[in-house]
Amino acid sequence: MNPEGYILLSAILLAIGGYGVIVSRNAIRILMSLEIMMNSANINLVVFSRITGDLSGQVFVTFSLAIAAAEAGVGFALILLLFRLYRSVDISIMDKLKF
Repeated sequence: MNPEGYILLSAILLAIGGYGVIVSRNAIRILMSLEIMMNSANINLVVFSRITGDLSGQVFVTFSLAIAAAEAGVGFALILLLFRLYRSVDISIMDKLKF
């Protein structure tokens, strides 16, 4: 597949993820949409790294995946706390977690 195909795939994934973040009220769906958006950015980094012949983009993707894993862990911890307290994962009640 040529680079234009990968860039198109990345743009489609970014659009799907953005739509999921804007429309969804479920916290788990929002986290999944954010992960899709981060993976579309990673696809772009790998494609442009391969085009230029520089490995710095691929190294950055490795760090990005580690950060995404940490972000998912924190996000799921917040969702678990929200579910334990209110028996729902609707983000409209997230402001009740403030002190």
